[in-house]
Amino acid sequence: MNDSDWLAARFEEHRPHLRTIAYRMLGSVSDTDDAVQEAWLRLSRADAAAVDNLGGWLTTVVGRVCLDMLRARNSRREDYVGSWLPEPVVTIDDSASPEDEALIADSVGLALLVVLETLTPAERLSFVLHDMFAVPFDEIAAIIGRSPDAARQLASRGRRRVRGAPLNEDADLNEQRRLVSAFLAASRAGDFEALIAVLDPDVVFRADTGAVSARARPPIEGAQAVARRVLEQGRQLAHLARPALVNGGAGFDVGRPGRTIAVVSFTVAYGRIVAIDLITDRDKLRRLARVD
Repeated sequence: MNDSDWLAARFEEHRPHLRTIAYRMLGSVSDTDDAVQEAWLRLSRADAAAVDNLGGWLTTVVGRVCLDMLRARNSRREDYVGSWLPEPVVTIDDSASPEDEALIADSVGLALLVVLETLTPAERLSFVLHDMFAVPFDEIAAIIGRSPDAARQLASRGRRRVRGAPLNEDADLNEQRRLVSAFLAASRAGDFEALIAVLDPDVVFRADTGAVSARARPPIEGAQAVARRVLEQGRQLAHLARPALVNGGAGFDVGRPGRTIAVVSFTVAYGRIVAIDLITDRDKLRRLARVD
């Protein structure tokens, strides 16, 4: 094995870990793979023999790449209408590849990624690297160009935001599926009261239809408003919905086998559905990480 092959083999050993970091940072499978590829290009141009801790070096590089990508993405999103939602990992029949399982391990559901989207790039990086991957604050500080104390404060702000949000860890998968099945049955039957029964009074409905879609709308809040929206616009598609795991949580794949027209993710807490996230953005569906 020559030096190039040896370096490539070492990088492949770290690729799964780098992908999990990047997906938590970016919430996009396609951007994740771009970030990891950029890390490989930088490694291939570096003096690898001088790197004592390859895993730590690669984590730092991926962190910097993701930080730059987040900053650029946030500036492009100023004119985005409606809700920007992460690219989901959709699993049919509970069968996922090891690579996809790694991306969504440790309860990194769509609900958490949505919360992470509310953080600044520096807050997100500090929280993700420290709280999820135990990276020391002095190493994080070097990535963001701040002091270790500043990195600690940024992570703390991110932690408070995450802790204050309802996430699916309050409900096991069976409970999620029970509520989501009841939601689908009520939608198909056009039963307004049955929908209200499974929705939290403060439920939020978000729809990501794409950056330039004329159908983009702001989030809808409140059980009655959300139930009306579901029955007015979603009932005709309910018969095309089939149960799926969306980032490890109960959800729907809408469409026919091989042709997804929507993905629906649910957040469950307190025995009710507290958030519904609908993705119809064609670009995201085309890049969908999906396992049938």
